[in-house]
Amino acid sequence: MKKKLSIVDIANALNVSKTTISFILNGRAQEKRIGAELVEKVMKYVAEVGYKANSLAKSLRTGKSNTIGLMVEDISNPFFASIARLIEDRAYKNGYKIIYCSTDNDTQKTQDLINMFRDRHVDGYIIAPPEGIEEDIESLIKDGMPVVLFDRHLPNVSTDFIEVDNLFSTYNATRHLIDQGFKNIAFVTFASHQTQMVDRVKGYQDAINSGGLEATVKEIVFNQDEALIMNPLRDFMKANPQLDAILFGTNHIGTCGLKIMQELGKKAPTDIAVISFDDYDVFELHSPPVTAISQPVEEIADNVISVLLEKLNDSSVSTKPQSIILKTDLKIRNSSLKGVS
Repeated sequence: MKKKLSIVDIANALNVSKTTISFILNGRAQEKRIGAELVEKVMKYVAEVGYKANSLAKSLRTGKSNTIGLMVEDISNPFFASIARLIEDRAYKNGYKIIYCSTDNDTQKTQDLINMFRDRHVDGYIIAPPEGIEEDIESLIKDGMPVVLFDRHLPNVSTDFIEVDNLFSTYNATRHLIDQGFKNIAFVTFASHQTQMVDRVKGYQDAINSGGLEATVKEIVFNQDEALIMNPLRDFMKANPQLDAILFGTNHIGTCGLKIMQELGKKAPTDIAVISFDDYDVFELHSPPVTAISQPVEEIADNVISVLLEKLNDSSVSTKPQSIILKTDLKIRNSSLKGVS
């Protein structure tokens, strides 16, 4: 196996001090008044031998790795994938690279991933946090690491977060169904005590109460095996034939619900009207097109990376954590309109 070249090897080969080589490779030649001829000589040699800098060693020397750790619930989910892509583009333009990972909303996995990011000396963290990692986030903050949460927050942790107005979003969507004349409206979602899910349930319940109707909430335990989501969802829909509308709490469970409806021969909106939280290209292509609560993906991503870059670029300034709440847009399509076939 070929030995990897080090700065010392380059210094010995060119009979130049390793400190001088380090300054040149780190772009500090002009600052240290190192002659252009020597810089050219070193860079030419580096290119010839194919030297690659040890990024971990460099981060230990400089205190910066120019990487950001991005932790989302599921990187394959269209909502998180879109946000991750936008964050990556903006970060790259500002000299940072992104390392992605999926937490699967698993506390232990998230803790392991945070430790992995610590070992890689990432400069900052962007996290859609699962439950139970309050101490881990507080430890990062205590160590001076910039942390920005998004999609949901941890009520007992003081740090920046960006999310949408989940409570109003589901209230508004439920009121739309009520205004269309639907009476037996269910809210179907994944079981969770996370802030965004708690607010979505409350928004639905507030709207149902305002309309003098009876609330029906079905919470299903999330599982990577889609069959373990579909089975209880199927049982629920079979056991509640009186339902004339369903508001799904996420696009994932919404697509599962549409599959079950097709399987049971139920059509929206004639049999069951449908709205889903989080818009998705598939919803527009569905027949009929599905009404959805659309999150401002670009605005979320822009705020997330702007807040983090601000902290990374001026860590000496201690500012009060920001709580940024953004508005959603109810995209009304045929699946929730009474009288449309």
